[in-house]
Amino acid sequence: MSDEKPTRKDILRPLHLLGIALACGIFAAVVTLVSTGAFTSRVNAAIANGTYDGLTPIALGLVVGGGAFIVTLLILAMLILVVDPADVTKTVDRPVLYDPETPDEPDAGTSGRTTSS
Repeated sequence: MSDEKPTRKDILRPLHLLGIALACGIFAAVVTLVSTGAFTSRVNAAIANGTYDGLTPIALGLVVGGGAFIVTLLILAMLILVVDPADVTKTVDRPVLYDPETPDEPDAGTSGRTTSS
């Protein structure tokens, strides 16, 4: 393993964000196709005979997948706006959600509670 720590800019590349949104869109499309019965012979026969009413499962899957792609991309873009530009060049060397100041050694004699008189 290398000792180089990734910067936030390396972690949040736009191509990665597009890949995440694309994966979410494909997942939503596949779930829609499976749940509408796009792979069953009964639905395919009804589509071939022209007796299927409404949007076909493939078209519905494309609509849902495209919607999920756009919504995921929008949400990720809004989350990127939260990142401070000064933090982009800093290296990530510890978990982000930890407190900025963590005590090295807690006192063994105290339980963390203070008593007041």
